Amino acid sequence: MLAFQGCMRLISINSQPMDLNLVQQGRLGKYKELQFDTCGIHDRCLPNFCEHGGQCSQSWNTFYCDCSGTGYAGATCHNSIYEASCEAYRLTGSSSGYFSIDPDGSGPLGATQVFCNMTEDKVWTVVTHNSTDPVRVQGSTLQKPYVMKFNYSASPEQLMALVAGSEQCQQEVVYSCRKSRLFNTWDGSPLSWWVDQGGERRTYWGGFLPGVQQCSCSLEENCMDMNYFCNCDANTDSWANDTGVLSYKEHLPVSEIVIGDTNRTGSEALYRIGPLRCYGDKSVWNAASFYQESSYLHFPTLQAELSADISFYFKTSVPSGVFLEDLGLKDFIRVELSSPSVVTFSFDVGNGGVVLAVKSHVPLNDRQWHYVRAERNVKEASLQVDQLPLRFLEAPSDGHLRLRLNSQLFVGGTAARQRGFMGCIRTLNINGMTFNLEERAKMTPGVSAGCPGHCSGSSSLCHNRGRCIEKNSGYVCDCSQSAYGGPSCKEEVSVSFDRESSVTYTFQEPFSVMQNRSSQASRVYRESTRARENMAFSFMTTQSPAMLLTVSTFSQQYIAVILALNGSLQIWYRLHVYRKPDVFSPSPSSLADGRLHRIRIHRQGKDVYLQIDQDIHRKYTLSSDAELILIRSLTLGKVIGGENFDEEVMQAGSKGFIGCLSSVQFNHVAPLKAALLNRGSSLVSVRGHLVESNCGVLADSTTSHPLSDQAAKANKDKEQQGNDTRHDSAVIGGVVTAVVFITLCVVVVMTRFLYQHRQAQRDASIKEKEHRHNLETAYRREAAYQAEPVYRAESAYRTELHLHDSATLRDNREYYI
Repeated sequence: MLAFQGCMRLISINSQPMDLNLVQQGRLGKYKELQFDTCGIHDRCLPNFCEHGGQCSQSWNTFYCDCSGTGYAGATCHNSIYEASCEAYRLTGSSSGYFSIDPDGSGPLGATQVFCNMTEDKVWTVVTHNSTDPVRVQGSTLQKPYVMKFNYSASPEQLMALVAGSEQCQQEVVYSCRKSRLFNTWDGSPLSWWVDQGGERRTYWGGFLPGVQQCSCSLEENCMDMNYFCNCDANTDSWANDTGVLSYKEHLPVSEIVIGDTNRTGSEALYRIGPLRCYGDKSVWNAASFYQESSYLHFPTLQAELSADISFYFKTSVPSGVFLEDLGLKDFIRVELSSPSVVTFSFDVGNGGVVLAVKSHVPLNDRQWHYVRAERNVKEASLQVDQLPLRFLEAPSDGHLRLRLNSQLFVGGTAARQRGFMGCIRTLNINGMTFNLEERAKMTPGVSAGCPGHCSGSSSLCHNRGRCIEKNSGYVCDCSQSAYGGPSCKEEVSVSFDRESSVTYTFQEPFSVMQNRSSQASRVYRESTRARENMAFSFMTTQSPAMLLTVSTFSQQYIAVILALNGSLQIWYRLHVYRKPDVFSPSPSSLADGRLHRIRIHRQGKDVYLQIDQDIHRKYTLSSDAELILIRSLTLGKVIGGENFDEEVMQAGSKGFIGCLSSVQFNHVAPLKAALLNRGSSLVSVRGHLVESNCGVLADSTTSHPLSDQAAKANKDKEQQGNDTRHDSAVIGGVVTAVVFITLCVVVVMTRFLYQHRQAQRDASIKEKEHRHNLETAYRREAAYQAEPVYRAESAYRTELHLHDSATLRDNREYYI
């Protein structure tokens, strides 16, 4: 039974006041662990150390933070539970969908929901506003103009952070007019304009350069009246168009539009402002290379008295070195590689030095990127390296709280110029602020901006979740976590099914276990995230009903994606055995039309996001956010009885699937790829007739190039070829004599050279055949990647290895990287 904790005074027993001095002197009663003549209660929630709106509560010795509903997690609600950008979600393997992003991480800005469009070459962040439909404007004058202010789904501060952190942003402005001018004919003053994110009036229009009152037709020299710089200024009775894309990102997004010349007879304007679209994350590949032990970058003193979270990536070949350090009179904070396999986080806030260390089972100086995250707050300190178990250490309840620093922040070295780091550091983020390493490196001896190596660039060399791995003489793409194959993980993996065909992938252990997390890390993960599945695949069929994909668990849960009797797509979620399943049908249109369709499904908690091709985007809400417990198997095609499926799903399962399935991905599993490359594995079961196909590639090529376009191009080529032939015939006669003469002069020399060259080619051909055979053997053998955790992808299990040649000469800057 818990004893009372608190303060008491004026104690009376049977109406007789007790003299506590007698108790203190031992003359009356007994006591233990009491304080007399004072009240020792300490209000540990004043000041409130819970950040981002977290609710503080306390016990006698400490305080606690309730972070529910804040979007943050951790002992003091310091850490955002969301990624900072769509690019960061792509690096986690996510596909297109709606995501919450927190552009400044643990900074003061909250999270906002955006649409992340993961195309093959770019990741687009799309932010919508309150008026994306076309708007017709009439009756406005310069004295009483039409004004529309745009309210975005993100705050102005969040938009500024998003734009500043993106490589490029753009916004389409569709503007049509009839007898409605953009600029006054006489003096050139604007009659319509738009307002940028900072409140400044802008008079240039889509497709033109800032600061010049013109439209895109002027730049392209195709205005309908060349006396004007915009089509609308021609002031015609017919509709004109000055549509274009604003791409000067410092001015985006458009916050307001003003239209002032639609009050004349027959005068009107029609406009539409598209969503803000940005791509790239400048912080992801912001890197610096340190190639002298005494070199370092310095920044202003770290402002982190009560809390500090530090995260970055590094790669090196040296055994040790200091990543960063900041000093005070006695206090300090430091993160370093103390040995080839150990990262340490040390600091002192006045309570004595504290050291946390994480030891890896493999060397960390392997020239591959490794992730480090260190955090210190008034309650605890933690250190994370890659996916290794977190190390935690609680702070003393009554110790010093504030980290007092006064020196510059040293990155890649120390103030003493000793134990400096040699290698690459990128994406350095402290308390939500990204440090511009590249800019500082440009003016620092011994440090260069960026990081040498194929995998350090911002453009992705390995696509579709493929992982780029540095090699001494180039790089390889590890496609083990991708549903695609080929040198760059871009080749479709397609299979033709008949009615009796099926592929079943059996999971060795629950997905939660395969995440390679410690029990403590798993607890933190469960507290900060919700149930999540990612599915993506392409299919082509004329059959309905049909079974496309099913996922079942040992607890009788299932997910099913089927074509109904009318050919429409249906998604079934049965997350509780004794409840009705959730069924979604995004469109009544039949997808059994013999065309290739791409399906993407992403679940996060109760929210299910669906994309069909590039046209249909839907969001649905499940009745429960339950996780799939103990996933048993995933099946493509026909389902043999014994499953706990509903009747309509069973009917589709019994009909199977006739057609093509391509590039199927469920979380980290690519079942089609496993079936083709590793048919002897106990994890993969194949029934019926299964044939590798290129139907996905053929469908893409036929749908992306209309025949009319091809015919027009062919005719154009023939016409051009005829013109070239007539022109060339006049020239050929003049040069043929010279060509014959030169040929006779060199024929003797070439005869000897060709003989030597053919001999060399024969030797090279033998070596090339041996090389291809070895690659093919490795390709097949390493297809057992499905049973391996993610962190072992760099070891013996490799698939789709493709070696890219690099320059043979390397300077000392690249040696450590």
